[in-house]
Amino acid sequence: MKTKIQACIIDDEQDGRDYIALLLENEFPEIQTAFQVSSVEEGYIYLSKNSPDIIFLDVQLKDGTAFDLLSKFRNIDSQIIFITAFENFAIQAIKNGAADYLLKPIKKIDFIIAVNKALDNIRKSKNIPGNSHENKISLPTLQGFKLTNINDIIRCEADSSYTTFYLADKSKIIVSKTLHEFEEQLTKYNFFRIHHKHLINLFHLKEYIKGKGGQVIMADHSVLDVSVRKKNDFLSKIENLE
Repeated sequence: MKTKIQACIIDDEQDGRDYIALLLENEFPEIQTAFQVSSVEEGYIYLSKNSPDIIFLDVQLKDGTAFDLLSKFRNIDSQIIFITAFENFAIQAIKNGAADYLLKPIKKIDFIIAVNKALDNIRKSKNIPGNSHENKISLPTLQGFKLTNINDIIRCEADSSYTTFYLADKSKIIVSKTLHEFEEQLTKYNFFRIHHKHLINLFHLKEYIKGKGGQVIMADHSVLDVSVRKKNDFLSKIENLE
């Protein structure tokens, strides 16, 4: 397994830092909380010596603002997700190169979307396969098509000649194509077909429950069966997940 993506949380409230760390642990196990700090000064000391992949940065800190901290650096390569209680900071956050910004109190679905966006940017900057336009899939609809971010797909479910896509924003898209057709497209993006009805995004897998075949719990809290004949391949894939 590859080295985990590193995240730094800069927030002057302990509860805020704990909540972000918990969301990362539950929703993005591939991301490790490398460090937590509460001030501009502490943030400066840490970022002078380290370059985390993602920074969760509260706008209002106890000894200044996020923008005071950023002004101390010529350039920061990290993906920055700003956190603020005030929407009027959004424009300033965007001007400072934000991957996204989150309003307090943070909603889990907004958090998932923001982190997925940062991960997309990381993959693109590191030229990891599956970035840019290749990291989107065109899903035909009656009105035309929807260009959907692959990382936002939690799972796909077969229903005869139709496939239903369940997305991170809680929406779903029904497509008149078989699951088999999408399995061929999505396998290289760490999707795995655990059952004849279910193709899952392993990055949205939360838990595996042992059993004859077992069950998985996904980020949308769905509980899905793993077929007996798929069990060993599935567990092997998890062990070697990149």
